[in-house]
Amino acid sequence: MDWLSSFPHMNDEALRALKKGIDEGFRNFTREYGEAIELMFEPVRWFLIYSERFMTNTPWPVILLIIGGLVWIASRSWKITAGSIITLLLIGFFDMWDDTMKTIAMTFVCTLLAIVIGIPIGIGMSRSNRLQSIVNPILDVMQTMPSFVYLIPVVMLLGIGKVPGLLAVVIYAIPPIIRLTNLGIRLVDKDVLEAADAFGSSNWQRLKNVQMPLALPTIMAGINQTIMMALAMVVVASMIGVQGLGQPVLKAIANQYFTLGMFNGLAIVGIAIIFDRASQAYGKRLQRHLEVVHG
Repeated sequence: MDWLSSFPHMNDEALRALKKGIDEGFRNFTREYGEAIELMFEPVRWFLIYSERFMTNTPWPVILLIIGGLVWIASRSWKITAGSIITLLLIGFFDMWDDTMKTIAMTFVCTLLAIVIGIPIGIGMSRSNRLQSIVNPILDVMQTMPSFVYLIPVVMLLGIGKVPGLLAVVIYAIPPIIRLTNLGIRLVDKDVLEAADAFGSSNWQRLKNVQMPLALPTIMAGINQTIMMALAMVVVASMIGVQGLGQPVLKAIANQYFTLGMFNGLAIVGIAIIFDRASQAYGKRLQRHLEVVHG
């Protein structure tokens, strides 16, 4: 039974060698391809910079009108619209406007990227059981991995700044939109699909005119979850230079500034509630509309 007592230490050298080999391989990869990968993301970086500039340089009454208008279009609710405007006015009153605008810009760009990447993957999964069986375990790992872990490879690859933070946020926030796009399309009634086939619809027409519209409320639920996860990760990503409400929170933790942390934390909660209420209300309106059309 002596081998049992030595078991934890039997493979120490082999394990160290494996870890060292992986670390060296990743370092060599980043040295060789880091700049090329960074150049690939240059358009995204500029889009984020322009979004931030627009949000921070535009006069606050204009931003207030734009956000209020978008919330009204999405929710058609005076209560949600008034609540959103009051929340933003309070944020401005407590001198957190610029950081909040940067956080909104980052969340907007990350959510847009997650939608552009995630919906096609979800559609592909809905059309192929094999692809679903490959992607699902990857999504499981992505959703259970601690958020801080995402920062390690991204920082090693791209350093500290906007692009690494954006990548970490997108990777963390993308699983819900992929899963719920796949689920929404798979849940479309087979009788409806058979009717579309009977009218001679091609695969593309069936997807565009039948499956996507009927799956839209479920996809909207995925977008809602993606927005919430992006907001949560933006705070964590402040550790690698992402500007916004996360940085004052990080400063408050480091220096034990209670009020700074609480106010900025409440501002994040306020933004999350605005996004959540508006997107949920829009999803419910879509659902009701589809029930009337197909009911």
